[in-house]
Order: sequence, then structure tokens, then C-alpha cells
Amino acid sequence: MEELLTYISKQKKWAGGILGLSIRSADTGDIYLSHNGDIRLHPASNMKILTAVAALRILGPDYKFSTEIRLDGKLVGDVWEGDVYIVGKGDPTLQINDYQKFAAILYKYGIRTITGRIIGDDTWYDDIRLSEDLIWSDAQYYYGAEVSALTISPDEDYDTGSVKIIIQPSQLGEPPQYRLYPNTSYVTIENHAVTVAQAEEEELCITREHGGNHIYMKGNIGVDHDVRQEWMAVWRSTDYVVDTFVQTLKEMGITIKGKSKTGKAVPNNTMCICKHSSPKLAEILIPFMKLSNNGIGEILVKEMGRFVYGEGTWDAGLKVVKEQIQSYGVNMETLQIKDGSGISHSNLLPANELSKLLYRIQSEKWFPLLLDTLPVAGEQNRMVGGTLRERMKGFSVKAKTGTIEGVSTLSGYINVKTEQRVIFSILLNNLIDEEIGKEIEDEIIAYIHAHDSAKV
Repeated sequence: MEELLTYISKQKKWAGGILGLSIRSADTGDIYLSHNGDIRLHPASNMKILTAVAALRILGPDYKFSTEIRLDGKLVGDVWEGDVYIVGKGDPTLQINDYQKFAAILYKYGIRTITGRIIGDDTWYDDIRLSEDLIWSDAQYYYGAEVSALTISPDEDYDTGSVKIIIQPSQLGEPPQYRLYPNTSYVTIENHAVTVAQAEEEELCITREHGGNHIYMKGNIGVDHDVRQEWMAVWRSTDYVVDTFVQTLKEMGITIKGKSKTGKAVPNNTMCICKHSSPKLAEILIPFMKLSNNGIGEILVKEMGRFVYGEGTWDAGLKVVKEQIQSYGVNMETLQIKDGSGISHSNLLPANELSKLLYRIQSEKWFPLLLDTLPVAGEQNRMVGGTLRERMKGFSVKAKTGTIEGVSTLSGYINVKTEQRVIFSILLNNLIDEEIGKEIEDEIIAYIHAHDSAKV
């Protein structure tokens, strides 16, 4: 690895920044190279590796989330005299078609009018919606959306608690056209953007007010620009779910007379007429890891807390994560774990500890499943290549990416020329430009790929 050491010593791209690098044998666990390997650094979304490992150990690959429709009252003719509860238990995969199915079940049950209320029950988890270290400006974007036990996603990427805005240019000088998916009045848009002859993508700016659901669209969009899609987080996401379900029921032909709200369903006082199950955890981990889905990460943390300690909280869930990671011999005294997604700038771990974890989990029966959830370099299919689909083409790399402001990371596995699997963890911090970090990672991977392990 002398060439790689020379590259590191002469590299100017991260001047003023810091590189933590750990490379070890996947067969023996022996460290080939460590550069600042014991220095604690921000892992960004490499933290998701720890969350996925803990979830597979505690919940298991076949684990499913559930959602229930419960009734409190009685049916008189086609009138339900009472309340209808939708009880969320963390399922991050619910989409508008699922709520349409729930509405159809009530319709098939014979209900045409509900005299009471639609009540959304999200008490499976606590009411802390945002992790304590989330930067407040990130709360407007889908990757910083609220965490609730009752969710709805606008897509099969499972971006819970967000809406999709579909934008297309209009005539020159006119505001661009847009529509929301799901179609909702819960979110409003103030459109000050203009269609112009030419514009760069970043000239169109979309923001959401803090603590509200008013979205502003400003700037320019080129007249020949392709349809653009943006995802924005929704404030008070449980209320948004309830509002969406009410609208779906009305479209189904069911009248609701009461004022809908959030609340708690008491099992002994309610009747369950529908229990919907999510896909298996093994399937949910695909978008979580491939697309680096933050919302799923935080839901997994709270679900583990609920499963082990009966508390759907970050504190309980992170306690579970730490306990499970420690079982692999990782030095927990040198780690700081503050969330399940890695969006926190307070997460800290050394590259050597992360590569150690990647080595020791190889003996788990679910390891092939976890390996398949990692982004695959150069594979164009989003649910295969994920965040690596445009990078390191020609290299046999399966690894988790990570990016937050000033941080770029990459940790996983590579098959080198000798067909030997090598484990690596690259943690770059204090960068001015995270994209430079991606270049450095790719260059380091090229060095590792060309390495002949017999010379170590």
C-alpha cells in the first residue's frame, strides 16, 4: 500500500480537512492500512450501517410493521355512529393507495356516513418529531422530515412525511405549472418563479416556512427544461395523514360529520376491522441503504426502542443500537451515536471501529442480505446501484455513502485484483466542498483495487 500512503501524504484536495482511513482483510480482519483510523470523525450516513445491523439483529429480516383501522361505536343502517381510528405503528411504506384501500374497507363494511371523527393514533412512538441535532433549515426538506408512527409517503422510495412537487415550465415570462402528489390542500404553494429562455437548475429555489406548510417557489426555470420533481417535508405530519385519509374517504363517497383530530385508540373499547402489514424489513432496508433514506433510519431506531424497552423513543432506540454494536467488540467508549440516519453533526466514530464492525458481521446468517442492501458501484438501476450508480464503474464495490455539510464518507467492501475481498472505511471531514470528497474516495478505491494483497 506504499503508493496509497504516498497519495495520502501528497494530497492537497482536502487541505485543511481530515481523512480517516481504515483498510483491512475481510478474511482475517488484519488491518492493511490505518491513517487517522482511531480518530473520531463524523460518519454522516455511514451511521446507517450501524442502524441496519442492529435492526437485523433485534427485529430480524422478516419483521413487519402494522397499521390498524379501529371502530368505536355502532353501525345503524349505513351510518357509523361513533369514531373511526387509524392506528399507526411505524410503517414507513404507506402510500396513498394504501389509504384508498382502507377507505374501501370501510365502504365495504357498509359505512356511508360517519357521525363522529376520524382520529389518527400515532402514540406507538413518542411525540418528539425531530431529532435534537437536526439543523432547523433541514426540517423543510424530505430528508429532515418529521418522525411519526403514522406515515404517508409520496413514492416507493418511502420518503415519509413529505409531498412531491411536480414542476414544468410554461410559456416565456409565465410562472411554471406545478402539482402536488398526493394532491392535498394541507400544503399551499406561493409561486413567484418565472419561465425564461435558459436557466441553470439551481436557479429555481423551493423553500418551506419553518413551523408551517406554506411553500415558496422562486427564481427561474428554462422553457426547455425537463419536468422537475422536488420533495418537501410536511409540518405536523400526523395531521397531514389524517387530512389525507379524510379526503380519501370523501372521494370514496363516505361523509364525515365530526371534526378529525389525533388521539389514542383504546383496544378494549375499539374493534379492529383491518390490520395492514408492511413488506418485510429485508425489503425496507433496500431503499434505506441504497437511497440513504433518513426517515426509515429514525423509524427503525424508535421501533427498536419500542420492541425491546416498550418505548418508541430515540433514547430507548439508541440504547438498543449501542448494545447491539457493542456485542461485536466495537469500542463504544470512543463512539458517539445521536441518531439512526447520520444527519446529526454530533455523531462520531473512528474508521477502524467501523471497519471492525464490517468484518465481524460477516459471520451473521443475514450478512448476504445486508451486503445486497449496500449501493453497488456503476449499477444504473436505482434499487441496485443506489447512491453509487454513477461512480466507480468497473470496480466491484458495495459500500454505504454518506454526505452532510463538510463531510463525505464511504465504507464497505471491494473485491481487489486478487479476487480477495477487502474492507474499507473512508471518513472525510472538515471539507469545504463535499463533492471533492467523492473524488478522493474514488481515487482511494482505485488504489485499493489495484493492490496485490500478497505484498502487504
